[in-house]
Amino acid sequence: MLRAWQEGRVEVLVSPLLLDELTRALAYPKLRERIPADEAAEAVRWLAEGATQVDDPPDEPPVRSEDPGDDYLIALAAEQRAALVSGDRHLLALSEHIPVYSPRAFLDELS
Repeated sequence: MLRAWQEGRVEVLVSPLLLDELTRALAYPKLRERIPADEAAEAVRWLAEGATQVDDPPDEPPVRSEDPGDDYLIALAAEQRAALVSGDRHLLALSEHIPVYSPRAFLDELS
C-alpha cells in the first residue's frame, strides 16, 4: 500500500484525530517492543507531512460502529468520499454499508 501511495496510485488522507490515534497506538507496550519511540515519532511525522491533511468532520457518521471510537473514521471517510482500509473488525463489519477494505482486499482491488 505504501508503494501504491508513493507511486501516486492512491491518495492517503489523515486528520488530527487519526494522527493522535496513531501516536497513541504506537505507544502501546506490545508495539513499543517492536517500534522504538523515536522511530514511531518519525513514522507519524512522515505520514503527517506526506499525506493529504484534512480537518476532522463536524458531522455524525452515516452509520455507526459497535466501537464508538471508530465513528470519527466513518465520518471522515464519508465526508471525503474515501474508502477506509483497516484490519479493525468493527469497521470491516460495516462493509455492506460503507466502502471499507481489509489491507489484503484493498491491495487486490489495486491489482
